[in-house]
Amino acid sequence: MSALLNFAIFPTDKGTSVSEYVSKVIKMIKDKKYSYQLTSMGTIVETATVDEALEVILESYKILEKFSDRVYITATIDIRKNSDNRILSKIESIKNKIDL
Repeated sequence: MSALLNFAIFPTDKGTSVSEYVSKVIKMIKDKKYSYQLTSMGTIVETATVDEALEVILESYKILEKFSDRVYITATIDIRKNSDNRILSKIESIKNKIDL
């Protein structure tokens, strides 16, 4: 099983640049050794289960709540049985079809 989590989380009360806080979340994801892809608008994380994906969101919130009175989260999860390594394979599938 593969759960692809696409999410953004950040404090809303820390001004216009929040990379200092977002980097703490990314460090947690990296330390847990999940495959992830940082984008300009959020982060994609691949976990083996839905529970793990939801735990990433919860742990991310727990990190930021220490620094902020208000935290914003958006999340989508794509779950597929009998599959893994979809962060890369989904992109490769499209590239192969358009000859990039």
